[in-house]
Amino acid sequence: MLADPPPPTAEANLRAALGLLQALRRQGLERLVLCPGSRSAPLAVAAGLLEPWGLRLFTAVDERSAAFFALGLGRAGGLPAAVVTTSGSAVANLLPAVVEADRGAIPLLLLSADRPARLKNRGANQTVNQEEFLAPCCRLLLQSSPNGLAQEDGASLDSLARRAWQACLGSPLGPVHLNLPMEEPLHIGAEALERLAGQWAGELALKWPAQSDKESPRARFSEATQDPLDRALGVPGLAGAGVPRLDPDRPGVVVAGPWRGTAGQLEPFAAGLIRWQRRSGWPVLADGLSGLRGWPGLTTISAYDLLLDAPATDLGPGQLLRLGPMPASRRLQQWMAGAPGDQLLISEADPRNWDGAVGDPLRWSQGLLAWLDCLPRELWQGLPAAGGQAQAASWLAAEAHAQAWLDRQLPATGPANEPALSRALGSLLPPGVPLMLASSSPVRDWESFGDPGGPQRRVHGFRGASGIDGTLSIACGLAELEGRLILLTGDLALLHDSHGWLWQQQLGGQLTVLLVENGGGGIFEQLPIRPGVGGGGGPPARQSAPPIDGQGPCRLDFERLFAMPQPIRHGPLAAAFGVPWRSLAGLEELAAGLAWAASERLALLELRTDRQADAVLRQALRQGWRSGGS
Repeated sequence: MLADPPPPTAEANLRAALGLLQALRRQGLERLVLCPGSRSAPLAVAAGLLEPWGLRLFTAVDERSAAFFALGLGRAGGLPAAVVTTSGSAVANLLPAVVEADRGAIPLLLLSADRPARLKNRGANQTVNQEEFLAPCCRLLLQSSPNGLAQEDGASLDSLARRAWQACLGSPLGPVHLNLPMEEPLHIGAEALERLAGQWAGELALKWPAQSDKESPRARFSEATQDPLDRALGVPGLAGAGVPRLDPDRPGVVVAGPWRGTAGQLEPFAAGLIRWQRRSGWPVLADGLSGLRGWPGLTTISAYDLLLDAPATDLGPGQLLRLGPMPASRRLQQWMAGAPGDQLLISEADPRNWDGAVGDPLRWSQGLLAWLDCLPRELWQGLPAAGGQAQAASWLAAEAHAQAWLDRQLPATGPANEPALSRALGSLLPPGVPLMLASSSPVRDWESFGDPGGPQRRVHGFRGASGIDGTLSIACGLAELEGRLILLTGDLALLHDSHGWLWQQQLGGQLTVLLVENGGGGIFEQLPIRPGVGGGGGPPARQSAPPIDGQGPCRLDFERLFAMPQPIRHGPLAAAFGVPWRSLAGLEELAAGLAWAASERLALLELRTDRQADAVLRQALRQGWRSGGS
C-alpha cells in the first residue's frame, strides 16, 4: 500500500507555481492576467516574482473582464495570454470569453486554482465541479496532481506547460484549461518569501530575448508538429493528390470572410490573393472584417450587400473561392447557397466546417498560400480570360454606381445616423489605425455602408459567437498590443461590460470608444417585430397581440421586451472610472472629437442617434436601391 504524500508547505506550493510559470515562459508566455483570490495565492506571488524578469502582468477584479481582455491580447498578438483565477464561481465567469475563443479560433490559456481531491463533493467551501465548466469549449483540459500542485516535479510541470501551450496553438487555435488543485498552507511568510526570491534570483534573471516572427514560439511549434506530407504539399509545383482545384480561365468570384490571423500574417495572405486575382481576374467580395478593403493592388467589391439585393443578370457567380469564415451578410449567404458552380472553402489552419450551411463546398484547411503553392506551375501561365474579365468589369461598374449613390444618400453632415457614421468613419480615421466593431448593428452597417475609398486598415470583430459581452475589455486588450484602436459600439454592448473602464489604469496603448447612444438595442428595430420595420411598410409602432385570458387585446411592449433602454448616462459613468468623455452634436464634430480623444489614453466620444429613424433609413436605402438607385 502506497503511503500518503507528505503534507505540503507554503514554500513548496510557491516553488511549484514558479516552476509552472517558468515552464510556460519557456514555451513563449509573455502576458498574464491575474484575478484576486486566496486559493490562487501561490500563482499570484509567482507571477509577481516573475514580473521584473519580463512577464507582463495585468490585474483584474472581474474574471469575466479579465478573460475578454486576454482574448484581445491573443487576437492581436497571435499567442495565448494566461488568465489566473481562484476556485469556485470565478472559473464560471471565464466561460463567455472561452466560447468566443473556441468559435473564433483565438489562443487563450486559463489557469484555475482548485481545492484538492479530498475536499471535492463534500460540501467544502468554494468547492465546485469547476473542471467541467469550460471543458466543452476547450481544446484540452489538463489537471495537476489531485493532491496538490506541490506534488508535481519539474519534469511534470514542464510537461503540463508544453501540452497546454501546444494545444492552444494547434489547429485550430483555441482555449486550454489548466486546473490546478492546491493543498494548504497557501500563504508564504515575508521572511521565507525574501529568502526564496534570493535563491531563485539567478534563474529568474534568465534572458527572454525578443524574437522575429519566424523564430516565435508559435512558428517553432507549427513547424515542428506539421505533418511531413503537409510540408511537401507546400513546395511550389507539387500538386499532391486530393488538392482541390478551380479553373482561373473560367469566370469566378472570391468571397473573403473575416480575417482571424495577426496583422503580420495578413500581408502575405493579401499578396497571395493578389497573385490569384492577377491570373484569374476574379473580383474579391471583401467582408468588412477581412482587412482587405482598400488594400493596394487588390480589386475589391464592398457594396455586395446592396448589389445582391437587386442583382443584375451579369453578376452570376460562376466558380466561388471562399476564404475564411462566413461573412455577416445574409444576402451574400443566400446568393452563395444558390451558386451553381464549383465552390472551394479555404481556411487558415482551421479544419472545422465553416460553410455556413450554404452548401457542400470542397475544403482546404491549410491556408491560401499553401493551396496556391500546390497548384501546377503551368496554371500560372497566361492572363485572365475574356469571360472572367467581362464578369469582373460588370462587378466593378455596379460597385462604382453603388458607392456614388451611397455618397449622395449618406453625407457626413447634420445629426448623426448610424449608416452615415459608418460611411464617414473609414475616411476620417488616420491610415493604419485599427478599428473594432461591436457585434449587432455596427458590424452590419460597416459591411453594408462603409466607404471603401478610405485607407486600408485592420478591422476587428468577434463573430465567433457574435455576442456583445466583453466588448470594452476585448478592445482594451487589442489596444494594448495594437498601440492604438478605435472601438465603435452601441450603448447596450458598452453597458454590458462597464467594468472594462477599469483597464484605463493599466492600458499601455490608446483606445478611443465611439459610442452610438440610441437608447437600447437598435438591432431589434431591423427585425419584423414592430409592424412596418424589417418587413416593409410604414413607421415603427407597437404591435397588437391576441387577447389573453379573456381580458381583451393587449399591446406588445417592444421597448421592455426587446430594446431594453437603460437610464444610464455613459459619459458620467465613464468619468466615474476616471475616463474623459465628450458628447458630439453631429457628424461635423467627429473629426475634431477623434483628434481630441487621440491625446487621451482612454476616452469616450458619444453620438446620439434615433434607432427607429435609423431602421427606417436602412429600409429606405434598400428600397431606393431596388428602385433604380438614382
